[in-house]
Amino acid sequence: MNQKVLTSFPKAISVQIKREDLIHPFVSGNKFRKLKYNLLQAKTENYETLLTFGGAFSNHIAAVAFAGKEKGFKTIGIIRGDELGSKIAENPTLSFAQNCGMQLEFISREEYRLKSESSFLENLKVKFGSFYHIPEGGTNALAIKGCQEILTEDDAEFDYICCSIGTGGTISGIINSVLPHQKVLGFPALKGDFLKEEIHNFTQNENWEVITEYHFGGYGKVNEALIGFINQFYTENQIPLDPIYTGKMVFGVIDLIKKNYFPAKSKILLIHTGGIQGIQGMNIKLKSKQLPTIDIYV
Repeated sequence: MNQKVLTSFPKAISVQIKREDLIHPFVSGNKFRKLKYNLLQAKTENYETLLTFGGAFSNHIAAVAFAGKEKGFKTIGIIRGDELGSKIAENPTLSFAQNCGMQLEFISREEYRLKSESSFLENLKVKFGSFYHIPEGGTNALAIKGCQEILTEDDAEFDYICCSIGTGGTISGIINSVLPHQKVLGFPALKGDFLKEEIHNFTQNENWEVITEYHFGGYGKVNEALIGFINQFYTENQIPLDPIYTGKMVFGVIDLIKKNYFPAKSKILLIHTGGIQGIQGMNIKLKSKQLPTIDIYV
């Protein structure tokens, strides 16, 4: 896996970034890891259709659509926001998913909140027939298994492993696979402390911490400081960062270094979990608000 050393830091701290975003051109980063064993299980159980959930610019929706096409599955995406049904052409993520053959079903935000309830899922089976259910964001036990493969023996030298958090699946897999001397730091893309409970559902280990100060206002929220940081990081390192997840994590780690959070000579590994496809959608939103855009060609 492509791993790059970033520029020098104070106190002989070294920082490298693991380019999980380069695993696959369309099913990148943690989405590849989360889907790996779920797709194998769907094949084993002879399912022909995958059904999952996501929002307007969901990395997960795009990944499932392409992976399903690549592996010979029909795919159905239940999309949050019934008003989006008439705006597919304006949305790069939904257009991509549809072009991959995914059937898009748009529901209200009120209905969407029921996505984990058995009665709601049963109604979907009545409507669409038999399907293999992949949760929103892809997190389940098989996804955790896949994410446990992110770290390799070559990563044993690091003291800190840092990653972004969405649904808690990726960090849980990493926590389960780190060595005793390593600590995992998670940077949520959402407000609140509730993700700690989700992570505890998937791991018994305690060598981790959730850093909650770098969500930039909540899921999908950005500001000019974050956009400027992402653009500068790309100029200096030629590594694109997405603004929803990895961009916030890298910003947070570098800020913590400046604030002397890490001991001298710490070796830090950043996990790039992908999500680059979402930059186009974010730029559409930024332009509509007359804000600076992410100047990365994708």
